[in-house]
Amino acid sequence: MSESAERAQKLDAVDELAGKRAEFVLDDVVYLDGNSLGALPAVVPGRVEDVVRRQWGELRIRSWEESGWWTAPERIGDRIAPLVGAAPRQIVVGDSTSVNVLKALVGAVRMAGEGRDELLVDATTFPTDGYIAESAARMTGCTLRPVAPADVPGALGDRTAAVLLNHVDYRTGRLHDLPGLTTAVRAAGAVAVWDLCHSAGALPVGLDEHGVDLAVGCTYKYLNGGPGSPAYLYVRREVQDRFDSPLPGWNSHAEPFGMRSDFEAAPGALRGRVGTPDILSMLALEAALEVWDGVAVEAVRAKSLALTDFFLECVAAYVPEGRVECVTPLPHGERGSQIALRCDDAGDVMKRLIERGVVGDFRAPDVLRFGFTPLYVGFADVERAARVLAQTLA
Repeated sequence: MSESAERAQKLDAVDELAGKRAEFVLDDVVYLDGNSLGALPAVVPGRVEDVVRRQWGELRIRSWEESGWWTAPERIGDRIAPLVGAAPRQIVVGDSTSVNVLKALVGAVRMAGEGRDELLVDATTFPTDGYIAESAARMTGCTLRPVAPADVPGALGDRTAAVLLNHVDYRTGRLHDLPGLTTAVRAAGAVAVWDLCHSAGALPVGLDEHGVDLAVGCTYKYLNGGPGSPAYLYVRREVQDRFDSPLPGWNSHAEPFGMRSDFEAAPGALRGRVGTPDILSMLALEAALEVWDGVAVEAVRAKSLALTDFFLECVAAYVPEGRVECVTPLPHGERGSQIALRCDDAGDVMKRLIERGVVGDFRAPDVLRFGFTPLYVGFADVERAARVLAQTLA
């Protein structure tokens, strides 16, 4: 047994989150793609069967009230809130991340007020965020300007209305300075909109603490909500009465069953709702969130950093020098919960890794991306992944 393998055993033996692994449906594959799709929590299949067979099959329309379907968006939002550092009644669950980005961006521009007609967007953002930002700019008459996150403070001006930023870069795993950038944006009189897709469930976010006005995120990555599980929208309590969604629907009406022709926004974060909630996937998400019971996000972050540090150590020990290059920042304060390695033949390498039982993913043109989900990834998994990577590259 190698020195790294022995160390992995010792680290697993003292891992306070190791017991959480039993709450997921897993096999002998090393699954390092939870930053794309989280593993299945074991409680979900039975819960979904109950929703389908009893709540829908027997109670039918009565379930909107008797099974709590109608209040699911805000109830599940309150389950997510502690994971992103938010007090209750500021998050609603529903729609896709893309739809919520549109709501947040247009709402942010409207909140910023007259005379502000510029929208800044993270130049390295996930493509869809960029597409939505371009559309939001056209809808609001704003000029769109892509800016590297580090350059945002210097790019802000008295015409800046809103800034769309990613907390963690999806490709490299770089963690951006949410507290500092939020402070800079607010000081300039603009509104910051944060995309939390690659940070929620992996590290502390501190939305309330840092004065974030609007944020969006998905639930199928580190929150393990399942493929296509609904996203969420955070609207800080202090700005809720100013939030004017571009997608008013009967679910966001103050009197949804009044069927009035004129629109009056619901109070609070509920105005972020639009239409009928997607109940099947939403209640699967609610069940999945039970794995977080008793888990502190700080403990998750500590293990995440330990896992990624150990992976880099194992890669350095096993992989021939010069074969891969780490593009994820090494300082803990700049790193999310993934490691991205640049490799000339990355696409083919990832295919061979998957064939050998190590699942990560490939990002064009040359990046091997490995996500570390602390609730079910252990140190022995990390050592095996690095060892198989070295064998694959040999």
